[in-house]
Amino acid sequence: MLHSKRRSKTDPTRSQTRVKRPTKLQRVMGPTRSGTKQEAVLGMLRQPKGATIAAIMKATDWQQHSVRGFFTGVVRKRLKMKLGSKKVDGNRVYQITSADGGEPSSLQSKRRPA
Repeated sequence: MLHSKRRSKTDPTRSQTRVKRPTKLQRVMGPTRSGTKQEAVLGMLRQPKGATIAAIMKATDWQQHSVRGFFTGVVRKRLKMKLGSKKVDGNRVYQITSADGGEPSSLQSKRRPA
């Protein structure tokens, strides 16, 4: 006689035994650590003279595609900063151009801390 195994009401279900992980929103809003490569790059981009990709590569030991990915993924999308560029003496110089000095947009400040 074959019987299917049924869970009793007292057995924990799969969802109850899982560890609750923070949502993506909570991970984005986590506190920033000082002295990180991200903070170094943002500091370079906030300078009035800006920074070149080569300078950021040297400061962080990142490759060129990683620096460009950081610009797109972190600076523009996650932090919602405006990143401008201009050619100076044949080199492309990047700089945060938002009027608020590079602070995150007001949309982020309205969110509750994690």
